[in-house]
Amino acid sequence: MSLPYPEPGVRLLRQDEVERFDQQMRRFKAELDAAAAVLDGEFAQMKSAARERLGRLYDPADYPPALAGLFAVEWDYPSVDPPQYLLSLNPQLYEQERRRVAGRFDEAVRLAEQAFTAEFARLVSHLTERLAAGPDGGRKVFRDTAVTNLRQFFERFRHLSVRGDAELDRLVDAAQRALSGVEPQAVRDGQALRQHVRSQLAAVQGQLDQLLVEQPRRRVLRGQVVRPGERGP
Repeated sequence: MSLPYPEPGVRLLRQDEVERFDQQMRRFKAELDAAAAVLDGEFAQMKSAARERLGRLYDPADYPPALAGLFAVEWDYPSVDPPQYLLSLNPQLYEQERRRVAGRFDEAVRLAEQAFTAEFARLVSHLTERLAAGPDGGRKVFRDTAVTNLRQFFERFRHLSVRGDAELDRLVDAAQRALSGVEPQAVRDGQALRQHVRSQLAAVQGQLDQLLVEQPRRRVLRGQVVRPGERGP
């Protein structure tokens, strides 16, 4: 539901997902509170068992007097924009902060692209390997999740993509077309379909491997500007 942001404990969340996110976090909090209450009810018995097991080594100071308040989960929605009052007080500092925030978002986009590419490559590689012939020439067994996990990735990628990488978008489209209307059981049963899907995904995998190799260089070149009349790198 969220994407990484280059600050500890901060994630990027779509505005139209805030309500769903908040509801889910409240459910998690309720589950944690309930589990803490159960633990608190067993705590005296646990300490008694420890006292009996440890004998002279038992030290009451090793245990908190109560568990209330020791378990919690909290979240909020911080603003990452530069404070508006800086614009009138110190325009130069405001511009500096604006550039810093813009740089953070560029880094967040890079982290998201990197994570999507790595996950996509792993899923495609796994399914392609499962569709290949075994050492004896027979079919390998693969679970339905090898296909369904890829389809779930397609949905999440489209939903969370911040600023599409054209090459990654193209490869996701190609893999999605290869699996369009394809059911796992049909792939198991049909040799021709199996070979066709594997051939399509193997082509995607080859280009993904190249994309993973090129990522460090593309990150270096992202901020470079080519002036009219100059040749790009």
